[in-house]
Amino acid sequence: MSNNFEIGDRVSVLDDAIDGVVTKVNQNEVTISTDDDFVMTFKKDELVKINKGSLTNLFSSKSVSQVLSEKVEPTKRSFTKEKKSKREEFVLEVDLHIEKLVPSMKGLSNYEILNIQMDTAKGQLDFAIRNRMQKLVFIHGVGEGVLKSELEFMLGRYEQVSFQEASFQKYGFGATEVYIKQNVR
Repeated sequence: MSNNFEIGDRVSVLDDAIDGVVTKVNQNEVTISTDDDFVMTFKKDELVKINKGSLTNLFSSKSVSQVLSEKVEPTKRSFTKEKKSKREEFVLEVDLHIEKLVPSMKGLSNYEILNIQMDTAKGQLDFAIRNRMQKLVFIHGVGEGVLKSELEFMLGRYEQVSFQEASFQKYGFGATEVYIKQNVR
């Protein structure tokens, strides 16, 4: 670093984003005209001389236009979204909580409640099979597991049906997801 500044030298301020040209030199102070046409005075040790070729040699011997012409935008990849039919997107959700199935459960025994729930489940499963739906979800709740075990027993009697716990994130612990294998003819 040279502290010998002359009028006309191009300089940069060390601790700031200021560049300019030297207009006046005193013993320990240098006055510059900034690129924004401000006149400012700094101590000699706050400035650094910029040689005309030093920045271009430091980074590249190419001009800005050459660098920009070489910089080509990468071609964007195209993604084709697979379209699913309305039948594949739709998932029949059957809530088997008794309060959703009857207007009042007053006077119903546990046996009658379970029969109503199972009749609803069987009817909805048969409806899904007839209408060639691929998936349905039975929401049975957690409870003591009686309804869940009855559902699993009923689903096990269908050859074209497989089932598993439904998504915990969406339904919690109380749901069973049913997949219906369609016969291709």
